Amino acid sequence: MDNGYLSKTPIWQYVLVSLIFPMWGMAASLNDILITQFKTVFTLSDTATAFVQSAFYGGYFLIALPAAYIIRKNTYKTAIMTGLTFFIIGCAMFFPASHMATYGMFLAAIFVIAIGLSFLETSCDTYSTMMGPQESANRRINISQTLIPFGDAMGIILGKYLIFSGHSNLEAESAGLSAAQKAAFNKEVLLLTLKPYKYILFVLLVLLVLVAITKMPYAKAKTDLAAAQGGAGVKQPSLGESINYLLHNTRFMKAVGAQFLYVGIQTCVWSFTIRLALRIIPGITDHAATNYMIISYGVWFVGKLCANWLMERFSITKVMIWYCLLGTVVLILTATIHSPIAIWGAVATGFFFGPVYPTIYAHGLDQVTEKQHTETGGAFMVMSLVGGAFVPVIMGRVSDLSGSMQLSFIVPTIGFALILWFFLSEHKKGAAKAA
Repeated sequence: MDNGYLSKTPIWQYVLVSLIFPMWGMAASLNDILITQFKTVFTLSDTATAFVQSAFYGGYFLIALPAAYIIRKNTYKTAIMTGLTFFIIGCAMFFPASHMATYGMFLAAIFVIAIGLSFLETSCDTYSTMMGPQESANRRINISQTLIPFGDAMGIILGKYLIFSGHSNLEAESAGLSAAQKAAFNKEVLLLTLKPYKYILFVLLVLLVLVAITKMPYAKAKTDLAAAQGGAGVKQPSLGESINYLLHNTRFMKAVGAQFLYVGIQTCVWSFTIRLALRIIPGITDHAATNYMIISYGVWFVGKLCANWLMERFSITKVMIWYCLLGTVVLILTATIHSPIAIWGAVATGFFFGPVYPTIYAHGLDQVTEKQHTETGGAFMVMSLVGGAFVPVIMGRVSDLSGSMQLSFIVPTIGFALILWFFLSEHKKGAAKAA
């Protein structure tokens, strides 16, 4: 179509793009395992461990616009293959990192993975919305995103059985060791990080080959297509013009801000859930604590399915208002009730996280009425993932200063309340427009 949306969804190409979604979920959930591991091996504070997420989401922020530029000048397929290549390189870097045994080298590997994921999310999220009629764009991205919990759960399972296997509690095991024993213990633990990345590398190589041999639809606004083909009288906007348009699009920028907060609070809750369990339940092992995260991703998946069903029957913004309201209430309980109920509160929050990211993403792109700016709009949305770099550091700082991991959950609580305000305002504007 003229606006870049396809008149019909190409099933195999849509499925292939959707299969990439769980791969970045797997990488993100493995970070939650690595944080627990690095805290013991490198003797880190809660604030310092949050820099794993800073390296991860910082890569998203720095590379999203270059990724959009590549999409504008080439195709979504080019960006996807570039992203898979960087993802493969980053995973391969874990091999030298595990032998060098320095925190900085691991952060570098995580940063390179994030570069690849920035390309993938900038291209795949936007591509998914464009691969069919505009009126079903929200449904398509929500279906694609429904696969992410499987990747998240698989990442935790790989970490549980390949990284934590054979160890009960890393912090307890390392206590009282001599310097030489601690060095040997750390080396053994860090070598375990290689195992899950071997499997991920194999899957990524298969996906790279499949994308390379598959013919992918263009799915870009006709002005972009005509300009790329040298069409007379048609001017593709420059990157600067697109940025200027988006910065002055108030509703779009509010969506970017809401996405910043959402990624931040999701990263907070999932990064700290395992350690919350370790603090609240005496004697629980690292291996057992990961079960809470596996359940969280299952709950997240159910939350997505329920939201997809509800959005077919009720206003999208109204559904999101209820999700955000109940999510805020559950986080209040997590921050205030000192018992295992708090852990289950953190787990239950995953249900209400379910539809938030894809809905904000699709809703934000809907505000980009001049569709020749869509690729750059998608980059802005992916850049907002830098919230995952900043908000967990704030939460870690609150935990260190207060001495209470549980109290620090007030940070994501405030964030969820602000996202609730965003959807309330969008619902009012939608109702006023319909009146």
